[in-house]
Amino acid sequence: MPSTQILSTTQQSQYQAIDTPFLYVNKPVFINNLSQLRQKIEGLGANLRPHFKTLRSLEAAEFLLPTKNSPVTVSTVKEAEALASKGYTDIIYAVGIADGKLPRIAKMLDQGINARVLLDSVEQAHQLNHFCGSYDCQIPALIEIDCDGHRGGIPPEADKLIEIAQILTSGAASFHGVLTHAGESYQCFEKQQLIDAAQNEVAAAVQAAERIRAAGMQCDIVSIGSTPTAQSYQNLDGITEVRAGVYTFFDLVMAGLNVCQLTDIAATVVTSVIGHNPDKNWIFIDAGWMALSGDRGTAEQPKDCGYGLVCDDSGHVLSGLQVITVNQEHGIIEAVDGGVIDLAQFPVGSRLHILPNHACATASMHAQYHVFDTDGDNGGYEIWNRVQGW
Repeated sequence: MPSTQILSTTQQSQYQAIDTPFLYVNKPVFINNLSQLRQKIEGLGANLRPHFKTLRSLEAAEFLLPTKNSPVTVSTVKEAEALASKGYTDIIYAVGIADGKLPRIAKMLDQGINARVLLDSVEQAHQLNHFCGSYDCQIPALIEIDCDGHRGGIPPEADKLIEIAQILTSGAASFHGVLTHAGESYQCFEKQQLIDAAQNEVAAAVQAAERIRAAGMQCDIVSIGSTPTAQSYQNLDGITEVRAGVYTFFDLVMAGLNVCQLTDIAATVVTSVIGHNPDKNWIFIDAGWMALSGDRGTAEQPKDCGYGLVCDDSGHVLSGLQVITVNQEHGIIEAVDGGVIDLAQFPVGSRLHILPNHACATASMHAQYHVFDTDGDNGGYEIWNRVQGW
């Protein structure tokens, strides 16, 4: 969460000069989130391949990735191209590949970038082989494994898994391994449930890799990951890498799963009070869904946080207050615990910070981050720009 009370005099001036709403990043909290997960995963003997989809900022990549050869995951080809333009060389595009995107992948390969794609069907495998044969290139591919029925992928025990691996191995493309995502972990609200989901994810990926190897093919990459399971692994034997993205900022959904604390949330939306409704005991703010997003990711959790929890400008959570309604450019804050807001404590023009439900969705509503380093007496202020588009 923000800690504007310990900003230097210069930072306070910079903070006040930024027009609201804006996305505020507490840099020390962000850096701590990065280091904590890297230490955990590397301590278990696997590589961390962070997901770029939350941050989507080349300035942030310098902290996310130790070197230009560090592995990274992306959710759009645009992210991959942006990273490649800065010399990052080890990229997995972890969304099922569409034929029309292959020329852009091939261009990155020509630039010396190891850009891998993901697929889970015989049709995609044939399309990839056809493209590689037609354009004399060798695009590396991973097969997506379904570990929990959350979305796409091949069950690890399915015959189709071996068929697809054989198509890729014998064709013009290149087969590099398997990848899975424990999406159902977002429905696990107890520690043991998360541990079980993490173990199941590991088991499914290892089973798939072992079956492929038993069929006489190499399977170099065994990739797993989600932020909830990444915090819950006990053993990573047989796993080569772990992917996670939202851990960089964390959010209320992750706090609701008990994989982080509210104090670990590094990105908040700064908003101004623009009015009151005394009859309804409402506070109006200048952050609507265009600033907060319309994500209601906590609605199905034990604690529904509306469109975001409310903090004062020193980072303290204001108990019982939530953003309960968002229009395009307006939000409404209400006391949801039966309490009454002392509206005089929130004069027009005062600032509040909103903790986001889903950091990826909220970040996507902003073109840049306003990053404050609150460590030391002379902390810095930076603007980080987001990579937009697909």
